[in-house]
Amino acid sequence: MATLTWKAGVFITVMCCALAALLGALVHVSVTRQTVDTAREKALDRLEEVTRAYEAGEPLPPYAGVDPDGMPAALRALAVRGERGTLVADSGGRPTMWAAGPADGRALAVRVDYSLSASTISGLDQAIVGSSVLAIGATLLVGSFAVTRVTRRLHLTAQVARRISAGDLDARVNDPRTKDPAHPEDEVATVSGALDTMASSLQGKLLSEQRFTADVAHELRTPLTGLSAAAELLPPGRPAEMVRDRVRAMRALTEDLLEISRLDARTETVDLDVHELGPLAERVVRVSGTDTEVRIVRDARVETDKRRLERVLGNLVANAHKHGRPPVVLTVDGPVVTVRDHGPGYPGYLLEHGPQRFRTESGSKGHGLGLTIAAGQASVIGAELRFTHAPGGGAEARLLLPAYAPPTPEP
Repeated sequence: MATLTWKAGVFITVMCCALAALLGALVHVSVTRQTVDTAREKALDRLEEVTRAYEAGEPLPPYAGVDPDGMPAALRALAVRGERGTLVADSGGRPTMWAAGPADGRALAVRVDYSLSASTISGLDQAIVGSSVLAIGATLLVGSFAVTRVTRRLHLTAQVARRISAGDLDARVNDPRTKDPAHPEDEVATVSGALDTMASSLQGKLLSEQRFTADVAHELRTPLTGLSAAAELLPPGRPAEMVRDRVRAMRALTEDLLEISRLDARTETVDLDVHELGPLAERVVRVSGTDTEVRIVRDARVETDKRRLERVLGNLVANAHKHGRPPVVLTVDGPVVTVRDHGPGYPGYLLEHGPQRFRTESGSKGHGLGLTIAAGQASVIGAELRFTHAPGGGAEARLLLPAYAPPTPEP
């Protein structure tokens, strides 16, 4: 794909060539016409003198004659018809200006050396070509320098935009033209300033949301602890079980909110170690207590944070059972873990934008936190989590873990 610099360079070159060709053609035509007119007037003046000498019976000069050799046939025919004219033609290998007129049914002609005029026009053409090349080169250099400065600023703005989209909300362009009123803003500075303003506004809103989530989660922990203790004091029975079940759900939701707030703050640290992926996946399914089929196609060793990986796989399995339909299959194929169900599949917004907290399909249970936490924890351990529709129907979550490369022993 052609970049803006190359497009501008090609445009400048084409415009310079067109302008140089136009000016060169105008100068060439003007000078050639002036030179030819001067030579023609000189030849016609000589023809007048020779005609008077011929009519007076005086001898003709060496450069004149009646029907001389080398005279162009077209000019001879013109003179025989009783007209006068001029014509540039080669005579003895040299450019010559011929002038001819009628003389008793024949052609009286004179010739003027045109070599100097021809060399002048040739030298002018070479000078036009040389100056045009120099002008095009200089214009191209200056134009490329100016365009490169603009494209460099555009590339910087694009890099900052990509950093912001990747989660670096502190990234800013900080174009000096937007800070110093003495510098007039151009279009690039306007775009840079708008991007910085958008990033600051977005950062403020996200930080407010993160603080709100963390504050709510922390504030809920204290009353939930008391409520859990009070629920244990209730007499056995169906009402007590319902209260305890809702308390457990509230406690799980609070812990999820706290975990999301920690992920948003980007303060998580990983505890890396080497683990066998197959047994770890089997243990996650066994602890979940769900009817999930585990298929070990090809086991692999991965260097990861065991607790966080178990959290990711557990959330994927729980989501498959909650929102999908059995059978749910967890497959380990090297450093790739796939969790598939046979339900209606993931909603469109999730496939396009990824999981979003507190957003689920209408009528479905849940808060949208499970997959959000899974995606966040996968990012922390350096894995890639993809959500797709499975071939043949159903939802499929594919977790790509970095493969473990054992260190090479020293000789």
